[in-house]
Amino acid sequence: MSFNSLGLNDALLKAISKKGYTTPSPIQKKAIPPILEGKDVLASAQTGTGKTAGFTLPILQLLSQGKHLSHRPVRALILTPTRELAAQIYANIKEYSEFLDLRSTVIFGGVNQKPQVALLRQGIDILVATPGRLIDLQNQGLISLAKVEILVLDEADRMLDMGFLRDIERILKVLPSKRQNLMFSATFSKDIKKLAMGILHHPVHVEATPENTTVDAITQIVYPVAKEKKTELIIKLITEGNWKQILVFTRTKQGANKLTESMISAGIKAAAIHGNKGQGARTKALAGFKDGSLTALVATDIAARGLDIPLLPHVINFELPNIPEDYVHRIGRTGRAGANGEAISLFSPDETVFLRDIEKLVGLNLPKENIKGFEPDPNASKEPIKQGQGRQQRDSTPRKPKTDTTNRSSNNSFGPRRPSQNNDRRSNR
Repeated sequence: MSFNSLGLNDALLKAISKKGYTTPSPIQKKAIPPILEGKDVLASAQTGTGKTAGFTLPILQLLSQGKHLSHRPVRALILTPTRELAAQIYANIKEYSEFLDLRSTVIFGGVNQKPQVALLRQGIDILVATPGRLIDLQNQGLISLAKVEILVLDEADRMLDMGFLRDIERILKVLPSKRQNLMFSATFSKDIKKLAMGILHHPVHVEATPENTTVDAITQIVYPVAKEKKTELIIKLITEGNWKQILVFTRTKQGANKLTESMISAGIKAAAIHGNKGQGARTKALAGFKDGSLTALVATDIAARGLDIPLLPHVINFELPNIPEDYVHRIGRTGRAGANGEAISLFSPDETVFLRDIEKLVGLNLPKENIKGFEPDPNASKEPIKQGQGRQQRDSTPRKPKTDTTNRSSNNSFGPRRPSQNNDRRSNR
């Protein structure tokens, strides 16, 4: 099957060809036709399978066929949990819409809102947004969602995990009741399915891979290691393997900073990316990682799905995630677009419960290999660690409240915002 057979117009086919795409991925084959038909879609797709094009291409076609209004109100709204993912989707839309008369932009927190507002005032057909910044601008009367025809919730499970449910509910209240709804996610918990039931109308359910499975192209291995020797081992693996591009995951911001410092001291060019980092620092670190000036990018789970890094060869779980679904999202950064990848997990005895839950979720007994001199004490405690054990505890360094509320109307559609319980979520507003 080719893209020509999916019903896409010549302008989109020209843009796709320019990108070098020839054959649609399974999720694109299954999602594009029903979206073009105007149906609601509930899509389950493993990260790295091309799901962004799966919804952006048909949206662009539908909007290009519709009636253009001179003032260009927002007609398609795409909600994402993180700045990085929002920026990635916007970049894709810009490329795919090169030969169409459509305007798009992206808004997220952590940066000055004035440039974003200036673009919105020029008229925008497609808006990619994180929920917090969207609510801030709507509360200030700087954006209207009254003409939205298509709503997309991307990485819906991650949005719920980050505490965005109340924000999503507020946004839904000001959208037109008659609209097309698309929900894309790598996993579908009971909470996600409940949310879908309240938003989607007779949806077409498409699935490219079984839920919560890991990509076949990814080689997975677990190295049992004494907790206090993890840093030494990861430095050994990177330096002796002469690895050039490694994405490393930690559970906490403090852990990411500490590991980054140790790597730099060992001569490894590294940077940390997490919610306490300003947007400028995050953008610089990601750019350096992509262009090869940085060897290692150390991230918390906020980066597990928002990073689009082509042909990333290695992902290392310095610490196993306490939420098993996050393992799937983490390692999904490698083995993308048909390329091979390696996912390594450094496993200490106090993470025994985490590993058991991960293996149960993915339906695999992950292969384990001991490295001489780093083996854990067989009598070490297998009690789970205390830090970061709960969803709300994870990656949650206390932060000062945001004060960027100038000109916010007291009589707004969304109502007052409650204090966030997830600090990385606040940082992505």
